[in-house]
Amino acid sequence: MGSEGPPVVTIHVTGFKKFHGVAENPTETIVSNLKGFVAKKGLPSGVVLGTCSILETAGQGALDDLYRVLESAVEGLVTESSPGARIIWLHFGVNSGATKFAIEKQAVNEATFRCPDQLGWKPQISHCVELQNLLSARNSQ
Repeated sequence: MGSEGPPVVTIHVTGFKKFHGVAENPTETIVSNLKGFVAKKGLPSGVVLGTCSILETAGQGALDDLYRVLESAVEGLVTESSPGARIIWLHFGVNSGATKFAIEKQAVNEATFRCPDQLGWKPQISHCVELQNLLSARNSQ
């Protein structure tokens, strides 16, 4: 009683490696430098920087890595001793046609690529959850 403390907010951050025609992805730079920046500048009380992960810019590499990151964070939440603990997922992406920052508020279980990914894959109207199951089955063989 009384030892629980305030709820903790853990922020997990992901970005992408290089991709189609872009030798250096700015999201890789941001995410790679984030832990050092936070160590210098700090975060508000009750906020913790969790993982900072760079994902492969390819369906198979990104889905597998993202699944591992999500799974480890969920396990951490289950074992978290602070009642009311929260997790925030922040994924950085690049839109070369954008003129300003945009925040996407909802993920969609659909993959349609306008150009092939780093491994040459170009899905059209595929479901990400089904893809993860296929990739997992293929990797376990």
